[in-house]
Amino acid sequence: MMLSFWAKTSGTWINVALVLLGTGCGLLLRNRLPLAMQSIITQAVGLTTLFIGLSMAQTLSEVTAGAIAGIILALIALVCGGLAGEWWQIEKRLVAIGDALKTRFRGGGRFTEGFVAASLLFCVGPMAILGSLNNGLIGDGTILVIKGTMDGLVSIALTGSYGIGVGFAILPVLVYQGSLSLLASSLAGNLADPANDPRILLITGVGGIMILGLGLNLIEVAKIRVASFLPALLLVPLLYGVAVNFSPGG
Repeated sequence: MMLSFWAKTSGTWINVALVLLGTGCGLLLRNRLPLAMQSIITQAVGLTTLFIGLSMAQTLSEVTAGAIAGIILALIALVCGGLAGEWWQIEKRLVAIGDALKTRFRGGGRFTEGFVAASLLFCVGPMAILGSLNNGLIGDGTILVIKGTMDGLVSIALTGSYGIGVGFAILPVLVYQGSLSLLASSLAGNLADPANDPRILLITGVGGIMILGLGLNLIEVAKIRVASFLPALLLVPLLYGVAVNFSPGG
Protein backbone atom coordinates (compact mmCIF):
# COMPACT_ATOMS: atom_id res chain seq x y z
CA MET A 1 0.00 0.00 0.00
CA MET A 2 1.36 3.37 -1.01
CA LEU A 3 1.33 5.88 1.83
CA SER A 4 0.46 9.52 1.23
CA PHE A 5 2.92 12.32 1.97
CA TRP A 6 0.97 13.22 5.12
CA ALA A 7 0.89 9.60 6.33
CA LYS A 8 4.68 9.34 5.97
CA THR A 9 5.47 12.64 7.66
CA SER A 10 2.56 13.25 10.07
CA GLY A 11 4.71 12.66 13.17
CA THR A 12 7.24 15.28 12.07
CA TRP A 13 4.55 17.92 11.53
CA ILE A 14 3.03 17.19 14.93
CA ASN A 15 6.52 17.36 16.47
CA VAL A 16 7.03 20.77 14.88
CA ALA A 17 3.64 22.03 16.11
CA LEU A 18 4.42 20.92 19.69
CA VAL A 19 7.83 22.67 19.63
CA LEU A 20 6.16 25.87 18.45
CA LEU A 21 3.51 25.52 21.16
CA GLY A 22 6.20 24.99 23.79
CA THR A 23 8.15 27.99 22.51
CA GLY A 24 5.03 30.15 22.68
CA CYS A 25 4.37 29.07 26.27
CA GLY A 26 8.01 29.74 27.14
CA LEU A 27 7.80 33.25 25.73
CA LEU A 28 4.66 33.95 27.77
CA LEU A 29 6.33 32.77 30.96
CA ARG A 30 9.72 34.29 30.26
CA ASN A 31 9.00 37.83 31.41
CA ARG A 32 7.18 36.58 34.48
CA LEU A 33 10.15 34.72 35.95
CA PRO A 34 13.26 36.30 37.53
CA LEU A 35 16.65 35.43 36.02
CA ALA A 36 17.52 33.09 38.89
CA MET A 37 14.42 30.98 38.17
CA GLN A 38 15.12 30.96 34.42
CA SER A 39 18.64 29.76 35.18
CA ILE A 40 17.46 26.96 37.47
CA ILE A 41 15.06 25.73 34.78
CA THR A 42 17.92 25.54 32.25
CA GLN A 43 20.04 23.70 34.80
CA ALA A 44 17.22 21.21 35.35
CA VAL A 45 17.04 20.60 31.60
CA GLY A 46 20.82 20.26 31.49
CA LEU A 47 20.91 17.66 34.27
CA THR A 48 18.07 15.71 32.66
CA THR A 49 19.92 15.90 29.34
CA LEU A 50 22.98 14.39 31.01
CA PHE A 51 20.87 11.48 32.26
CA ILE A 52 19.33 10.92 28.81
CA GLY A 53 22.76 11.02 27.18
CA LEU A 54 24.18 8.55 29.68
CA SER A 55 21.25 6.18 29.14
CA MET A 56 21.71 6.35 25.38
CA ALA A 57 25.48 5.89 25.57
CA GLN A 58 25.05 2.63 27.49
CA THR A 59 23.83 0.95 24.29
CA LEU A 60 27.48 0.91 23.18
CA SER A 61 28.12 -1.89 25.66
CA GLU A 62 25.53 -4.04 23.85
CA VAL A 63 27.30 -4.00 20.47
CA THR A 64 30.44 -5.57 19.09
CA ALA A 65 31.73 -5.29 15.54
CA GLY A 66 33.70 -8.41 14.93
CA ALA A 67 36.41 -8.33 17.58
CA ILE A 68 35.98 -4.59 18.25
CA ALA A 69 33.90 -3.42 21.20
CA GLY A 70 31.20 -0.86 20.50
CA ILE A 71 32.79 1.79 22.73
CA ILE A 72 36.08 1.53 20.80
CA LEU A 73 34.24 1.90 17.50
CA ALA A 74 32.39 4.91 18.94
CA LEU A 75 35.67 6.50 20.04
CA ILE A 76 37.15 6.09 16.56
CA ALA A 77 33.98 7.53 14.99
CA LEU A 78 33.95 10.50 17.37
CA VAL A 79 37.62 11.32 16.80
CA CYS A 80 37.44 10.98 13.01
CA GLY A 81 34.01 12.58 12.80
CA GLY A 82 35.05 15.41 15.12
CA LEU A 83 38.12 16.13 12.99
CA ALA A 84 35.96 16.16 9.86
CA GLY A 85 33.44 18.41 11.60
CA GLU A 86 36.16 20.87 12.57
CA TRP A 87 37.56 20.76 9.04
CA TRP A 88 34.11 21.52 7.61
CA GLN A 89 33.46 24.05 10.39
CA ILE A 90 30.02 22.58 11.10
CA GLU A 91 29.63 24.30 14.47
CA LYS A 92 30.66 27.63 12.97
CA ARG A 93 28.23 27.21 10.07
CA LEU A 94 25.37 26.25 12.39
CA VAL A 95 26.08 29.32 14.51
CA ALA A 96 26.17 31.42 11.31
CA ILE A 97 22.71 30.11 10.38
CA GLY A 98 21.48 31.05 13.85
CA ASP A 99 23.01 34.51 13.56
CA ALA A 100 21.44 35.01 10.11
CA LEU A 101 18.02 34.00 11.46
CA LYS A 102 18.56 36.29 14.45
CA THR A 103 19.27 39.23 12.15
CA ARG A 104 16.47 38.39 9.71
CA PHE A 105 13.81 38.06 12.40
CA ARG A 106 15.31 40.60 14.78
CA GLY A 107 15.86 38.08 17.52
CA GLY A 108 17.55 39.29 20.65
CA GLY A 109 19.62 38.03 23.53
CA ARG A 110 20.82 34.43 23.27
CA PHE A 111 18.91 33.62 20.07
CA THR A 112 21.75 31.72 18.38
CA GLU A 113 22.63 29.70 21.48
CA GLY A 114 19.00 28.65 21.80
CA PHE A 115 18.76 27.70 18.13
CA VAL A 116 21.93 25.58 18.21
CA ALA A 117 21.17 23.87 21.54
CA ALA A 118 17.57 23.06 20.63
CA SER A 119 18.47 21.87 17.11
CA LEU A 120 20.99 19.38 18.45
CA LEU A 121 18.79 18.24 21.33
CA PHE A 122 15.75 17.65 19.11
CA CYS A 123 17.60 15.90 16.27
CA VAL A 124 20.24 13.77 17.99
CA GLY A 125 18.60 10.72 19.52
CA PRO A 126 17.08 7.32 18.81
CA MET A 127 13.46 8.52 18.89
CA ALA A 128 14.10 10.84 15.95
CA ILE A 129 15.56 7.97 13.91
CA LEU A 130 13.21 5.15 14.91
CA GLY A 131 10.16 7.41 14.92
CA SER A 132 10.89 8.73 11.44
CA LEU A 133 11.50 5.22 10.05
CA ASN A 134 8.29 3.93 11.64
CA ASN A 135 6.31 6.87 10.32
CA GLY A 136 7.68 6.50 6.80
CA LEU A 137 7.33 2.72 6.61
CA ILE A 138 3.88 2.10 8.08
CA GLY A 139 2.43 5.56 8.64
CA ASP A 140 2.63 5.28 12.43
CA GLY A 141 3.75 8.58 13.95
CA THR A 142 3.30 7.53 17.60
CA ILE A 143 6.98 7.63 18.52
CA LEU A 144 7.41 11.09 17.00
CA VAL A 145 4.30 12.35 18.79
CA ILE A 146 5.77 11.17 22.10
CA LYS A 147 9.11 12.75 21.16
CA GLY A 148 7.30 15.93 20.13
CA THR A 149 5.59 16.12 23.51
CA MET A 150 8.97 15.86 25.22
CA ASP A 151 10.47 18.43 22.84
CA GLY A 152 7.56 20.78 23.52
CA LEU A 153 8.09 20.60 27.29
CA VAL A 154 11.83 21.16 26.86
CA SER A 155 11.07 24.11 24.55
CA ILE A 156 9.20 25.83 27.38
CA ALA A 157 12.25 25.61 29.62
CA LEU A 158 14.84 26.50 26.96
CA THR A 159 12.81 29.44 25.66
CA GLY A 160 12.70 30.86 29.16
CA SER A 161 16.48 31.17 29.07
CA TYR A 162 17.35 31.54 25.39
CA GLY A 163 14.31 33.15 23.82
CA ILE A 164 12.60 32.65 20.48
CA GLY A 165 15.67 31.10 18.83
CA VAL A 166 14.53 27.76 20.29
CA GLY A 167 11.46 27.82 18.05
CA PHE A 168 13.57 28.04 14.91
CA ALA A 169 14.93 24.58 15.70
CA ILE A 170 11.86 23.33 13.81
CA LEU A 171 13.82 23.94 10.59
CA PRO A 172 16.45 21.19 11.13
CA VAL A 173 13.74 18.96 12.65
CA LEU A 174 11.68 19.30 9.47
CA VAL A 175 14.64 18.59 7.20
CA TYR A 176 16.12 15.72 9.26
CA GLN A 177 13.03 13.83 10.36
CA GLY A 178 11.09 14.57 7.18
CA SER A 179 13.92 13.28 4.99
CA LEU A 180 14.29 10.11 7.06
CA SER A 181 10.57 9.44 6.87
CA LEU A 182 10.48 9.90 3.11
CA LEU A 183 13.59 7.73 2.64
CA ALA A 184 12.34 5.02 4.99
CA SER A 185 11.01 2.72 2.28
CA SER A 186 14.42 2.56 0.59
CA LEU A 187 16.07 1.74 3.92
CA ALA A 188 13.58 -0.97 4.88
CA GLY A 189 15.51 -3.78 3.18
CA ASN A 190 18.63 -3.03 5.20
CA LEU A 191 16.88 -2.56 8.55
CA ALA A 192 14.67 -5.57 9.21
CA ASP A 193 14.51 -4.79 12.96
CA PRO A 194 15.54 -1.12 13.40
CA ALA A 195 15.20 -1.10 17.20
CA ASN A 196 17.78 -3.88 17.59
CA ASP A 197 19.95 -3.27 14.54
CA PRO A 198 23.59 -2.91 15.73
CA ARG A 199 24.12 0.09 13.45
CA ILE A 200 21.17 1.91 15.03
CA LEU A 201 22.43 0.97 18.51
CA LEU A 202 25.84 2.40 17.64
CA ILE A 203 24.30 5.61 16.30
CA THR A 204 22.22 5.83 19.48
CA GLY A 205 25.32 5.36 21.66
CA VAL A 206 27.38 7.94 19.79
CA GLY A 207 24.40 10.30 19.87
CA GLY A 208 24.21 9.73 23.63
CA ILE A 209 27.81 10.85 24.08
CA MET A 210 27.01 13.97 22.06
CA ILE A 211 23.93 14.59 24.22
CA LEU A 212 26.17 14.33 27.29
CA GLY A 213 28.30 17.10 25.80
CA LEU A 214 25.20 19.20 25.21
CA GLY A 215 24.13 18.67 28.83
CA LEU A 216 27.52 19.89 30.04
CA ASN A 217 27.08 22.98 27.87
CA LEU A 218 23.62 23.66 29.29
CA ILE A 219 24.83 23.61 32.89
CA GLU A 220 27.89 25.61 31.81
CA VAL A 221 30.44 23.08 33.04
CA ALA A 222 32.22 23.10 29.67
CA LYS A 223 31.94 24.52 26.18
CA ILE A 224 31.93 21.50 23.88
CA ARG A 225 31.49 22.02 20.15
CA VAL A 226 28.87 19.28 19.89
CA ALA A 227 27.88 20.06 16.29
CA SER A 228 31.41 19.26 15.14
CA PHE A 229 30.83 15.62 16.10
CA LEU A 230 27.77 15.24 13.84
CA PRO A 231 29.74 13.41 11.08
CA ALA A 232 30.39 10.63 13.62
CA LEU A 233 26.71 9.64 13.35
CA LEU A 234 27.22 8.89 9.66
CA LEU A 235 30.66 7.40 10.13
CA VAL A 236 29.92 4.84 12.85
CA PRO A 237 27.68 2.51 10.76
CA LEU A 238 30.29 2.58 7.99
CA LEU A 239 33.02 1.65 10.48
CA TYR A 240 30.78 -1.14 11.76
CA GLY A 241 30.47 -2.58 8.26
CA VAL A 242 34.24 -2.45 7.73
CA ALA A 243 34.95 -4.03 11.14
CA VAL A 244 32.48 -6.88 10.56
CA ASN A 245 33.60 -7.62 7.00
CA PHE A 246 37.31 -7.58 7.77
CA SER A 247 37.27 -9.27 11.17
CA PRO A 248 38.55 -12.86 11.45
CA GLY A 249 35.72 -15.16 10.41
CA GLY A 250 33.64 -12.17 9.21
